[in-house]
Amino acid sequence: MKPAGVLSSSSSSVDALQTTTAVIEAGAGLALLSFPSAAVALLLGAPLETPGALTVARVGGAALLTLGAAFWLARGDTQSRAARGLVAAMVLYNLGAAIILGAAGIRSQPVGIVLWPAVVLHAAMTIWCIMSLRYPGIAERPENLRQKQSRNEL
Repeated sequence: MKPAGVLSSSSSSVDALQTTTAVIEAGAGLALLSFPSAAVALLLGAPLETPGALTVARVGGAALLTLGAAFWLARGDTQSRAARGLVAAMVLYNLGAAIILGAAGIRSQPVGIVLWPAVVLHAAMTIWCIMSLRYPGIAERPENLRQKQSRNEL
């Protein structure tokens, strides 16, 4: 009985990771698409001023919105290669974002009000993603384990 509870809560954790990622990335994407200069000012402390910078910010917003949509659609799929690939990609993205934003914060003064919280958030999301990849067996749903066991019994 205990293992099923562990499996269920671990699966819920991966589900929560997928849902949390979807909401965060879609929100950031919508902010960059709709109000790129204001979003960047909150993050870096300086607004975007050139048409080129606004265009690049909006393209980044579209990419983040796409990640949000992909994770929203992947909710509940904790063990397929595609779901694991999404999480692995998010390790790279979150780690890169934490490093780039952290370096920007160290190099420039003043910084935006949400810069350091964003660095901490990306670092925490990196750890969460790594943990969900590192222990894939415990994230399986009990019904999937039953199917595997019945196949092994044949």
